Amino acid sequence: MILTVTPNPAVDQTIEMDEELQADAVQRSTGARFDSGGNGVNVSQFVRALDGDTTATGIVGGFTGYFIEQDLKHFDVPTDFCHIDSEPTRMNTTILTPDHEFHLNQSGPQVEDAIVDDLIDVLQKYEPSIVDIGGSLPPGMDDSAVDRLAAAGDWDTAIDIHGDLLPELEETYEYCKPNEVELEEATGIEITSIDDCAEAARELQSWGYERVIASMGGEGAMLVTPDQTLYAPALDVDVVDTVGAGDSMFAATLWAYEQGWSDEKALRAGVATSSKIVGVTGTSVDEIDPYDAMDEVKVWTLQD
Repeated sequence: MILTVTPNPAVDQTIEMDEELQADAVQRSTGARFDSGGNGVNVSQFVRALDGDTTATGIVGGFTGYFIEQDLKHFDVPTDFCHIDSEPTRMNTTILTPDHEFHLNQSGPQVEDAIVDDLIDVLQKYEPSIVDIGGSLPPGMDDSAVDRLAAAGDWDTAIDIHGDLLPELEETYEYCKPNEVELEEATGIEITSIDDCAEAARELQSWGYERVIASMGGEGAMLVTPDQTLYAPALDVDVVDTVGAGDSMFAATLWAYEQGWSDEKALRAGVATSSKIVGVTGTSVDEIDPYDAMDEVKVWTLQD
């Protein structure tokens, strides 16, 4: 089972416009939807859509936290969240106009140290093969809390958090999924090319992250293991909404590894799944079939 931990989940509001935003003007949307969001929440949804075994946990509160729990039930995702009373779960807003995307993310509620103990209790109730800790950290939670979660049991830990925290972690992490911005934040290497991305991902892997799965947006994805560097360009598809693309890629890669697939096949599954998600609005899907697109994914081995 892949058990996901989202310390700072969100309700993702996606608003569609048929015109560009204008300052000091009242405008009407043409469509809107609400989805459960946050890295781990997204990963659990995508793993479930791939017909994998998952449970989502994390920290929720208020009416937005209730929405996340009820929404995940609709998508048949088991949940076991820890609750706070201080503030509601945050809301993140994406506005899609004909030519642009606008993103406004809230910081999230303040949490106390004791909530980490509650999360550990939840993790230890299950027997996951992989624990994925992902997304931003809420105010009051730092890198030491992430290390505590990773060290709390005998599982492979996957991590997808902000790049400035990656140099601070001290426990063992089998999987790490930065995007290009997070790679730059973590390593200080400016990324302007595929070679730069490979250099930064190898640097991160050398710190002890066993497999670095770097999402590169429209350029595809890269996988650095102890033995090789693999690169797969993105498939040529019509892009509707990029929200959740990296999370879907990571979810499918972890799902593939849990099934015992090779590094190359896992990367193919990740890129193929991401190509499906960018073709729909929002992050909530009932079913994903990556198999028909996996053969289209090209994978190259890059030389060090």
